[in-house]
Amino acid sequence: MLLGSVLNPVNSTIIAVALVPIGRALGAPASQTAWLVSALYLATSLGQPVVGRLIDLFGPRRLFLLSTGLVGVAGVVGALAPNLGVLIAARVLLGFGTCAGYPAAMALLRSEAERTGRDSPGGVLTALAVANQTIAVVGPLLGGLLITVGGWRATFALNVPLAVVAVALGMLRLPRPAAPGGPRRRGELVARLDLPGMGLFAAMLVSLLLFLMNMHLRDWYLLALTVVAGAAFAFRELRAATPFIDLRVLGGNTPLLATYGRALVAYVVAYAFLYGFTQWTEEGFGLSPFHAGLVQIPMFLLAIGVSVLSGRRRGVRGKLLLGAVGQIVACAVILTLTGESPLWMLILVALVFGVPQGLNNLALQNSVYFQADPERTASSAGLLRTFAYVGSMIASSASAAAFGHHADTAGMHTLAWVMLGAGVVYLLLTLFDRTLGRGTGPDAKPRPKDSPPGSASPPRSGAAGPRPVPGRRAPPTAWCSAAR
Repeated sequence: MLLGSVLNPVNSTIIAVALVPIGRALGAPASQTAWLVSALYLATSLGQPVVGRLIDLFGPRRLFLLSTGLVGVAGVVGALAPNLGVLIAARVLLGFGTCAGYPAAMALLRSEAERTGRDSPGGVLTALAVANQTIAVVGPLLGGLLITVGGWRATFALNVPLAVVAVALGMLRLPRPAAPGGPRRRGELVARLDLPGMGLFAAMLVSLLLFLMNMHLRDWYLLALTVVAGAAFAFRELRAATPFIDLRVLGGNTPLLATYGRALVAYVVAYAFLYGFTQWTEEGFGLSPFHAGLVQIPMFLLAIGVSVLSGRRRGVRGKLLLGAVGQIVACAVILTLTGESPLWMLILVALVFGVPQGLNNLALQNSVYFQADPERTASSAGLLRTFAYVGSMIASSASAAAFGHHADTAGMHTLAWVMLGAGVVYLLLTLFDRTLGRGTGPDAKPRPKDSPPGSASPPRSGAAGPRPVPGRRAPPTAWCSAAR
């Protein structure tokens, strides 16, 4: 599951140092190669909650094997792509193919915790976070090495052996789903998919992300489509017997909503740094792709150390606050950089960014694990990634607007102001969030199936649960203390 979950971050980050060589080889400016970033996140942000919901219903094995096999196909297509259009299509395939890894891992952790009675898999959650952020940080270095040895096509070909190993391990080790209980049971599961809700969610998200890819007033109709599709989606989900995303339960889970909001702004900063700063070190500072990745090593080492040290510590508020301050300080240092700055200044920025890199991802992941409805663990984890990818799309759009055809120092400073603004919002969301600390630490117990959303312990005797919706069968997340 660790290998499957890192397929997305490795493809998200390895492209950072490949954008400039791809643009030179295919004659595409930075504003066009930015679609290689946007295409993957467009596909993944849509696919993560959808595949997560399928995993909640059918188990992780089938979805993991199918999706991960698609990663290998995408690697072949990308390695042989004759032009930028085919390369973008390969990135879309990679986006859909990497959707199952992280939600499947979170669902398997939840089911194993219930099976073994170990309520706090803090060590495993830390390992999952460390694996993802390790790949996220080492990705540029790996990409630079692959480009040096085999050219930019090697960054796509890497997916073939990774997918083969992941599929082989999945077939050998992933638990097979329990017997479905006959055609009636299968029919019930299919009925619970809520395909109309998924379709409206897709229309809303695609319209929004297409607007974010190239924000301009002439594309106002995309925002209008987002609002219309969003209203229709809310209308559908509030009346569906088994909604794709239960808005009533989600709306009552304030801690989880706050976590999603923090994820969005945190990843605006993280991905603007990953893509924008890396492009600037190549074009504005003059480093080779390999050396641009080498500059990231201090961040890689510090992020791992921070995650390991903080992984088993209780609570998330301190981690989030320190991560927010780290982002703000790093952005302030970037504003002082020029093409003539000493190399140690670039390394200093990478070191400072290592602190939030090691804290934010771990704290956000642990928060979702303990705040989410147990029966929707995979889809809730998928939604966390969706909010992160919306943040990455904003970062990608901001990078394209700031740089235009060349990643120069002036564009890097413009992007740094955007990052600084997002970092301040992240800090404010954390400072004024009174729900932090309510069972979101790695030592807390995951919320049982009969407890209210956002709490880590069962409701007290006589506590009132959410009121049932008239004319609708009570979902698995409705609670009644009398029944208990």
